[in-house]
Formats: sequence, C-alpha cells, structure tokens
Amino acid sequence: MMYDVIILGSGPAGMSAAIYGQRARLRTLVIEEKPLSGGQILDTYEVDNYPGLPSISGFELGQKFRGHADRLEAEVVNTQVTDIQIENEKKIVTTKKETYEAKCLILATGAKHRKLGVPGEEKLTGMGVSYCATCDGAFFKEKTVAVVGGGDVALEDALFLARGCEKVYLIHRRDAFRGAGILQEKVREASNIELVMDSHVTEIHGENQVSAVTVYHKKEDQEQKLEVQGVFIAVGIQPNSELVQGLVEQDEEGYIKAGEDTRTSEPGIFAAGDVRTKQLRQVVTAVADGANAITSIEKYMFR
Repeated sequence: MMYDVIILGSGPAGMSAAIYGQRARLRTLVIEEKPLSGGQILDTYEVDNYPGLPSISGFELGQKFRGHADRLEAEVVNTQVTDIQIENEKKIVTTKKETYEAKCLILATGAKHRKLGVPGEEKLTGMGVSYCATCDGAFFKEKTVAVVGGGDVALEDALFLARGCEKVYLIHRRDAFRGAGILQEKVREASNIELVMDSHVTEIHGENQVSAVTVYHKKEDQEQKLEVQGVFIAVGIQPNSELVQGLVEQDEEGYIKAGEDTRTSEPGIFAAGDVRTKQLRQVVTAVADGANAITSIEKYMFR
C-alpha cells in the first residue's frame, strides 16, 4: 500500500500531523518507536503552559493527543525505523517489522536532552529533575534549586528561576561561562543566584522527590552536599536526526534545516517539532509544526 504520508514520531508534532492528515483525508501512517505516544512530555510531571489545559500531567497530555488521533482512526505502528531511502519521488521506510512506502515523509523524531549520567538522574526525572526551566520552573516557587550548565540556556534558566525561587545554585564544571556576556553580568548581579564554579554534580538524591545534589569541587578536591528541591539540567540537546544524515540538509548541530512551512532540502520530506531548526522548542510550537507540515504536503501533492 502506498501512503500519502508517513510520520516518523508520535510526540506532539507527530500526533498533530496525524490529526490534520486524517482530517485532510490523506492516507496517513504514524511510526512510533516507544510504546507510548507523547515524546518528551511523558517525562514532564506537569505541563502548565499549554493553552486551555493548565497543570495537566505530561502523560495525560500525551494520551489526549493520541486519543484524538485514534478517534480519527489514524494508523499507528509501533516499531523501529532502520533505514530511509528515496526512489524517484517515492519515500521508502524500512523498519524492523516491514517496509512502507509513501509520497511524503514527515520527520517528527524530536530531540533528546543531553544527560549528566549520574546516579539519581533517571530515577528522579519528572520528580524534581527537569530539562526545561520554562516548563517546570513555576512549580518551584520560593524553593531552592540547582541549574547545571554554563551556556546561554543555563544562564537564562538561572535568571528565569531566580524570579520565583528563594535560591538558585548555578553549577558549572569550568571556571568561566560559555554564555553571552550580558547574561553573565545579570547572573552575577542576581542576589539569589550562587555560582558554583569548577564543579560538577556527581549524584542527585531523593526518594520520590529531589532532596539534594552532591557536587565535586575540583580546586578543593572535595565533595559537598547541597540541599535543593529541584535540579534543572541545561548541558545541551541533541536532535534525533541520525537516520537522515546525508538525506536532508542539517545545521552543524544536526538539526534539520526547515522553516515554518517545515519543508526540508529534499522535496516531499518535511521536518516538524524539536528536530528542526527553530527558535522555541515547546509543545505549542511542535503542534503548530505538525499542522503546517500537512498544509505544506497538500500544496506539494496537489501542486
């Protein structure tokens, strides 16, 4: 069977594309690798910035997206993609189960946060460990938190959290930040941000909620335990774009080059959500990308 569009990924961008694809009466297939739809939001305890659904859990929001797609009878296959090929204008997607063909392809494979890889990180993700200060910061009002990182995102996260938190530890493994000078100035001027330089986190503590972090100070060659209720990790993000290297144009960090219309350098291939080059990576922008991708596909197919 030849599909009109195959969507790789079942996060907000992929589910939005599936919903719009079904409404457009396109023969649509979603291929998801994980057993549950939702993407990164499954790791978020509460989502408080998606319009109309305040304080919804990430799991529940992901299930709502999937439920909407299911009501429209979107076809979803749970398997891992192993190869993507282009034959004339036909897109051939090979998975561990079988091979699928389509006229168009939407890459909605998302991105993954770089992790510290320390004890307690995985266990406490969504229970005080977060990779998005703007998503989860509001839940730590008047509490003490730690931000880990030294680039623009880490500095911006520290400044954002300092507006509502009692205290923010900013932990960086080097003796100088990599972020913009103006951000560094603002961080140093903030009375409730304490810099912890030349140091790195070795463990995150807690049972059902973060309670502390252990930090190793290189210069002193000693460890220190800091009591915190949240840990915001900002050490970078990696797009899930390995499968399409050499197939579509990417930037130096691996993000797929695509604008608001989601068109990539390869005709008939579109990129939506966190995997594409964009200013803001949030649920609301991913959902918009999914809708835009289907609109662009309609223009492409019926040009």
